[in-house]
Amino acid sequence: MRVGVVGVGQISAQYFAALARLPELQLVAVADLDAERTRQVAAEHQVAARTVSELLGSADVDVVLNLTIPAAHVAVGTAALEAGRHLYAEKPLGLSVADATGMVQLARERGLRIGSAPDTVLGTGLQTARQLLDAGTVGEPHAAAVAWSSPGHEAWHPAPYFYYAPGGGPLLDMGPYYLTALVTLLGPVERVSGTSRRSTRPRSVASGPQAGAPVPVQTDTSMQAVLEHRGGVTSTVSLSFDVWASRRPLFEVYGTAGTLAVPDPNTFDGTVELWTPTTGEWQPVPPSAGYVGAGRGVGLADLAEAMATGRPHRASGDLALHVLEIMDAVSRSSVEHLVVDLTTTVERPEPVPLRG
Repeated sequence: MRVGVVGVGQISAQYFAALARLPELQLVAVADLDAERTRQVAAEHQVAARTVSELLGSADVDVVLNLTIPAAHVAVGTAALEAGRHLYAEKPLGLSVADATGMVQLARERGLRIGSAPDTVLGTGLQTARQLLDAGTVGEPHAAAVAWSSPGHEAWHPAPYFYYAPGGGPLLDMGPYYLTALVTLLGPVERVSGTSRRSTRPRSVASGPQAGAPVPVQTDTSMQAVLEHRGGVTSTVSLSFDVWASRRPLFEVYGTAGTLAVPDPNTFDGTVELWTPTTGEWQPVPPSAGYVGAGRGVGLADLAEAMATGRPHRASGDLALHVLEIMDAVSRSSVEHLVVDLTTTVERPEPVPLRG
């Protein structure tokens, strides 16, 4: 599948490194609003440098990999679909459920595939955990707890402003990793309640040419949520840009016969640990499922393979839309002080057998 990339900012380097190792995909062109940056990246990877409109209309592009900022995901994604291209987008799928729903419906009407990050859930970490849960290793799961925190992305990102603009914050930035993992492991969510707050701590850029510049905060910087999954499992979620130090991330699934410690879903691998009354201690579990050595872009490779074999792809637009509605419901709940029933649902993606 021939890939055209729109947006060659910070995250694109991880995709380019992965694309070179994925035989299902061929990078053919790049585009960005920064023409000089486009030329530099195109020369580095020996592909065509094009404007965004040129790339979307290119006959040699089968799928658009949309790596623009979140606020542009729907506009660029919709334009790609209208141009007859398949689409794979960085997370989140959009900033509003309504806009993202329209994009998913457009893909369906045009007979096009739409996929979305995060694809970290396809690696050996989350897939090994999925295999253990499906095998009944911890009995019947009844609860899960996840938590991620940091002091804020201004500590490492040279231009962190969009993380604190509308559409940013820990919920939309880190939430997709944890929520996609929860849905993959435990199934879709039916109702949500949540709270959030906005820290008053002044923030400034810590590195790069803008070091010392203030970072305006226009979005909440901490949130907590309770998710009720179809089937009865309850998950608690905590995400924050306000914590200086913590022993997190935490991701645990509690069952009637044991506890599963799941690796950080912001990574593709990591060690799964299992505790049961029989052992009385945490025991590491060797990888038993998932794409070995996966990196960003494996979800797009899975989409290409799915098209070739006629199966559903795993990092789907429907899954990303459901996760987006979960995040929207958390935000609504925190403002309106109510429990929000979700309107979308999705089946758990098919598990990934252990694959090199």
